[in-house]
Amino acid sequence: MGAGAGSGRGQLFLRSLLFLLLAGPPARHPARGQLRYAVPEELEHGAFVANLGEDLGLDVSTLSARRFRIVSRAGARQHLEVNLENGILFVNERIDREEVCEAGGTCLLHLQLLVESPLELYRVEVEVLDINDHAPTFPWQEYVLEVAESAVLGARFPLESAQDPDVGTNSVHTYRLSPNGFFSLEVQTRSDASKFAELVLERALDREQQRLHRVLLTALDGGVPERSGTAHILVTVLDANDNVPAFDQPSYGVSLPEDAPAGTLVIQLNATDLDEGPNGEIEYSFSGHAPPRVRELFHVEPRSGQVLLKGRLDYERASLHELYVQAKDRGPSAVAVHCRVLVHLLDVNDNAPEVTLTSVSTPVLEDAPPGTVIAVISVLDRDSGDNGRVSCEVGPNVPFELRSSFRNYYTLVTTQALDREAVPEYNVSITARDMGSPALLTRSTLTIPVSDVNDNAPRFLQPSYSVYVMENNAPGASICSVSALDPDCQQNAYLSYSIADGHIHGMPVGTYVSINSDSGHMYALRSLDYEQIRSFQIQVQAQDAGFPPLSANVTVHIFVLDQNDNAPVIVSPMPHNGSVATELVPRSARPGYLVGTVSAVDADAGLNSRLSYQLLQATDFTLFSVAPDTGELRTLRSFLEQDASRQQLVVQVRDGGQPALSATVSLLLSVVETMPQTLSDFSEFSLPPEVSSSSPLTLYLLVSLGSISFTFLLAILILTAIRCRGERRSRQGDSCSPPRCHCCPGSRASSDGLKTSNLTAQPPAGTTAATCLDVPAGGPPGYCYKVCLGPESAQSDFMFLKPCSPPRNNEKDPGKRSRPEQHLQVSKEAKQPNTDWLPPGTQRPALKRYRTGGTQPWGNRGGRWKGDRGMG
Repeated sequence: MGAGAGSGRGQLFLRSLLFLLLAGPPARHPARGQLRYAVPEELEHGAFVANLGEDLGLDVSTLSARRFRIVSRAGARQHLEVNLENGILFVNERIDREEVCEAGGTCLLHLQLLVESPLELYRVEVEVLDINDHAPTFPWQEYVLEVAESAVLGARFPLESAQDPDVGTNSVHTYRLSPNGFFSLEVQTRSDASKFAELVLERALDREQQRLHRVLLTALDGGVPERSGTAHILVTVLDANDNVPAFDQPSYGVSLPEDAPAGTLVIQLNATDLDEGPNGEIEYSFSGHAPPRVRELFHVEPRSGQVLLKGRLDYERASLHELYVQAKDRGPSAVAVHCRVLVHLLDVNDNAPEVTLTSVSTPVLEDAPPGTVIAVISVLDRDSGDNGRVSCEVGPNVPFELRSSFRNYYTLVTTQALDREAVPEYNVSITARDMGSPALLTRSTLTIPVSDVNDNAPRFLQPSYSVYVMENNAPGASICSVSALDPDCQQNAYLSYSIADGHIHGMPVGTYVSINSDSGHMYALRSLDYEQIRSFQIQVQAQDAGFPPLSANVTVHIFVLDQNDNAPVIVSPMPHNGSVATELVPRSARPGYLVGTVSAVDADAGLNSRLSYQLLQATDFTLFSVAPDTGELRTLRSFLEQDASRQQLVVQVRDGGQPALSATVSLLLSVVETMPQTLSDFSEFSLPPEVSSSSPLTLYLLVSLGSISFTFLLAILILTAIRCRGERRSRQGDSCSPPRCHCCPGSRASSDGLKTSNLTAQPPAGTTAATCLDVPAGGPPGYCYKVCLGPESAQSDFMFLKPCSPPRNNEKDPGKRSRPEQHLQVSKEAKQPNTDWLPPGTQRPALKRYRTGGTQPWGNRGGRWKGDRGMG
């Protein structure tokens, strides 16, 4: 063994350090936009390689945040690593060049460096420099060489070559032979620059003198320091077998497809031996220094010389195999001859492209602009030529495309705006296809979820809501529910409901209704009253929890439904001080005579306020009836002598609600022979306190009655003032004395004439209005009497006693006051006044209301009960 065979790890480190000192710092070679460094093999963990942060111009303080890293294939060993604190590339684990690069030549480590935010990709090549860490070795420590004694001087005997995994100057450089008197050594160089030694016979052998010769063969490499390996050669001198086999040619070349099956004939070797018998029978075998890989792949038939394929070839692992085959006869002192077979592999498209997702930035925001980088994709095809050329594409109908950044590196970017509500997730199919024949392809699916952005406002299910609530509802009861949808997701779709500020009848809307902010259920905060508020509307807002938040409004119309919660209220007649309402009815009233009208109001609406009247109790049901719709109280027949003079009636007013509510009023009717002048209690009323305080309608009626009465009184006062002023002017021009000039002189009539007019006066045909005329004389001194006839009666009595104004200045003939076109013709016979006509003072007020007949109905002014007042 050589001196370097037993060197330890410490000597190896010292030699590596010496190499670095001699070679200088690692080289950096920029080539085509990438960095290239050189580092010797066998460096310890943590050894400095390069300062990538400085060479790439990156900010060292941001390397960790930007996830600066080396991207490697799955399962690959990570020989180098980057320190994120200072950006230094260092040795992560020991690099054995002979292990990393099986074949000779330049050994390169291809690194892909990735940095994010923004996404950038760099390519770095690190050349692993060979150091002289292997000594040459021989297949055997002792080699037996048989040489016939008949061998001629100058005969050459090829020796087993030493193997050194190192390359270049560190590989086998030369051989050296220990001094002896029979053999010399010549070193030959093959076409691949490898060296092998041949033993040259310098002096004739004599088996009888020396049967065995021992020499020491030393193989030396060209490294620093120099390494060597030794083998002992035992030269046995044989008897003469003076012919050796010979191959047709010293070297053969053959091409073989890499997918050739086992048992395929690689080459047929042929060697000849001029000897006969066993000395001429040739056996073929691999040379002793054939590497184990060759013995695994190929097999040599000993007798036929056929080289057969034994294992599975792989062009991507080794494109050339060098076989050394020896031929040796079977005679004594057989000498082996060697030939070289070069097997060139033809690449076959047997490797599909490999797709690797180097970096994926998911999920992607739906508002990401076109051109946003989603992923970095690397493709690799281990075939060569067209078989290794790869094209990459994405599936159709997706808003993504591939852009080539480096050879076999692509970036997946967006081509248009995304919409998560339309497509929440994309399954992008990436197809890598090589250019071989037939082409091989690989499909990889990348799932890209789309992250939501608050770009959709809430939307209510209805453009507006109409809610119907029965009045007298319980406070806090649910009245309706509104609902809105938001196509966004997560917090952007979380909705909260609220009621917009506003006022309802001067009160904040929040005092009427409230809403559950989560569910949208609306609740009434107070009991609603149809009579106070019949409808109102509110604005409900739905707002999401996004940033910035989006909202939508909807109008909710709330209609209050009426409930029969108000009983009818009698407004006419009303008793005084809790007593029964009374009315006078003339005994001479005919059937259908209108006694009065019962009036009531109901604060409800619809059927609940539709009132009907009925006579609930009566002294005599055959005497009176009540109209169910109008409440008019009329006589059914004429009064008889046996009829009671006081009639007790109870009238019920009922509404149309369910259940129906009612009210009653008691009436006391007095049957009289003559009607008094003063109004009865039945015609005047005052509302009870509970009605006036609780019913707005009653209050409105009272205000209206008061306004009308005040206006009427004011008009009477003004007219009276004007009339009195005119009378004063007339008196100034009259010749009569003031005490007696209350009527026109000379136009008086006798009492007989008055009676005649009362009995025989008839309105003209077709006259419907009441006819009034002045009847002079006949009455008390100084008065004239006015007779009024109703259109429905042919008989009428005096209604009023009023002063007769004296004739105006332009009236020349006082007798013209009674004209032919008047409805009543009064006798012009002048008689003395009849002082006995006037009734006693206690009966005079009754003259204003007394009627001898007729069925004129009583009016209802201002909602007040009115009796039959033909005189007034």
